[in-house]
Amino acid sequence: MEPERSEDRLAVLDAFEADLHRVFAPAGDGPRHPLLRALRPTVRRCALTPDPFLGLIEANRQDQKVRRYATYEELLAYCELSANPVGRLVLQITGTASPERVRRSDAVCTALQIVEHLQDVAEDLARDRIYLPAEDMARFHVGEDDLAAASAGASVRALIAFEAQRAHELLDEGTALVGSVHGRLRLLLAGFVAGGRAALGAVSAAGYDVLPGPPKPTAPRLLRDVGAVLRRAHRER
Repeated sequence: MEPERSEDRLAVLDAFEADLHRVFAPAGDGPRHPLLRALRPTVRRCALTPDPFLGLIEANRQDQKVRRYATYEELLAYCELSANPVGRLVLQITGTASPERVRRSDAVCTALQIVEHLQDVAEDLARDRIYLPAEDMARFHVGEDDLAAASAGASVRALIAFEAQRAHELLDEGTALVGSVHGRLRLLLAGFVAGGRAALGAVSAAGYDVLPGPPKPTAPRLLRDVGAVLRRAHRER
């Protein structure tokens, strides 16, 4: 990305953040952006806090500056900004937030972000981005040239399988969240968790070769996973 373009985007993000603060200001003319003006009634009705929105803005800033992640912990810190706020907002808007639910929601959202990165390795590399931790690439003897190949070799497949297992464990940690809520929210959350599980199943079915293109789950597989998540959530309530 050209430096000028990145600087322009950072300036836009700075202006958007300043406008976001007007959403939460008790007085004044309110935000100028129409999206933020439309958000203001929901913020007041649901007593939302600015933190999740600020996290998402900061994630976009990071996207303009960071193209590689040295460690898994660095990647998790990015997911804390780019993914976890979405789940927290869902819980706040539905009035179901609690420390335990937030913790499990964070696990699910981080897992979904990692799964997306695994599916999009080739696409991300084409944009000069790598979301596979450098320490893990070194551990499995994977170089950036290996990720540019038309098909994954054994070392790349082993690396993808390793990261997929991490995502799978995070989804397992978050599954109990589904059983802790009711009604449409339970179905919504079951769909999120099942979507992650089905995507990991597609990655596995592809032999962990994600380089030809993102492995996608079939609709029947997704429906089976929704049912499995709901049954497990019922048992773990």
